[in-house]
Amino acid sequence: MCICDNVRTMTPFTRFRLHKVSLRDALAIGLPALAVVLIAFWIAYQFVKPAPPDSFVMSTGSEEGAYHGFAKRYQEVLGRNHVSLELRPSAGAVDNLRRLADEDSDVEIALVQAGTGDQNDYPGLITLGSVYYEPVWIFYRGAPLGDRLRALRGKRIAVGAIGSGTRRLATQLLLVNEAWSAPTKIVALGGDAAATALKKGSIDAAFIIGPPELPMIRDLLQHEHIRLMSFDRAPAYTKAFPFLSKVTLPEGSINLMRNIPPRDVTLLAPTANIVAKEDLHPALIDLTMQALAEVHGGSGILQKAGEFPAARDEEFPLSDESRRFYKSGPPFLQRYLPFWAATLVDRIVVLLVPILAVLIPVLRFAPTLYNWRLRSRIYRWYGELKFLELELREQYDPAKADDYLKRLDNLEERAHTRPLPAAFTAEVYTLRGHIDMVRGLLKRRMEDASAGAA
Repeated sequence: MCICDNVRTMTPFTRFRLHKVSLRDALAIGLPALAVVLIAFWIAYQFVKPAPPDSFVMSTGSEEGAYHGFAKRYQEVLGRNHVSLELRPSAGAVDNLRRLADEDSDVEIALVQAGTGDQNDYPGLITLGSVYYEPVWIFYRGAPLGDRLRALRGKRIAVGAIGSGTRRLATQLLLVNEAWSAPTKIVALGGDAAATALKKGSIDAAFIIGPPELPMIRDLLQHEHIRLMSFDRAPAYTKAFPFLSKVTLPEGSINLMRNIPPRDVTLLAPTANIVAKEDLHPALIDLTMQALAEVHGGSGILQKAGEFPAARDEEFPLSDESRRFYKSGPPFLQRYLPFWAATLVDRIVVLLVPILAVLIPVLRFAPTLYNWRLRSRIYRWYGELKFLELELREQYDPAKADDYLKRLDNLEERAHTRPLPAAFTAEVYTLRGHIDMVRGLLKRRMEDASAGAA
């Protein structure tokens, strides 16, 4: 029988049991496998975000304004998750955008009035969405003026502080009604200062922007000498200024007993939006979205429960984290774990998933590769044996008889002494049997050569 035929009939190796495995064999398989795992680890690490900072900075508005008041509530919610929100008062929405756009500024997030700016003017910023309506309140003294802003021409009008969103929107509305230029007197007052001046009679009208829950606005609505302008042509304004919405202040919604306001009032309202730098850490965005939902998710005079926060800001691109929040709510881990634990697990998962995707196949095929390496060694020995057998059959040289014998003895010694797994024992004994078979062939050749010589 030919040796190659016997090789095909060897018992398949089915179990991986090491016995006296050499260090060389182990390293031959282990080092490449380790290299593959380390490369996978390095690649995965490139996609792992650094741990989120435990503090960040928000630009708000004047300390008596709505922006700062809401920011303090965000600060409280974030503080429960051991994240500190530092508040920076500002002149208003325009000032907030300038701070966000400044690369040297440490401000990372801010409240911004819709219509103040967009991504063309301020690249590198994203939005987390809109959080509430902040109507334009036009309060004035004296006889009723109807709903025409042109009627304010020639009066003393407070349009908000320089750098505020109120001043920007008041300017747009007055210009479109040709009431901005002389003899109109523009006064750079806003917020409480404008309200106080109006009550004292130092000015004739004031533009104020904010939610109806502000004490300043409630006070002006109930003042006996101050009137509120209604925008009966609101649909025309929303066409001219798409960032504005038409909202209605219901009759009696401010004071039911005194029926204030005495009738439904139509108002124009931009939304207050949360704008951030595009490199704000995703985990902080997730946590901020939960704070926004807690603070603004309820019902109000101008909004229904669950109406805000919402993806209504079209001036800046919506962040990926905010889009996921509006679609499916908070991240899965943050629903059941504290913020720090959820972010830690999330980073570990991002790191381990690709590593396991490589490690599992490596561990699965490492025994197969190891067995193939050992089996290839036996095949090499069979190759040497087959070559010697062919030489004895076809090119036998009596002068090399001792050399043939030494080659067989050397081959048998290697098969006997080289460490192999116990499962290869049968194959080793089969090989040694085949070596004896070739040794018998050599013996017959030697006898034939001796008989021929005699």
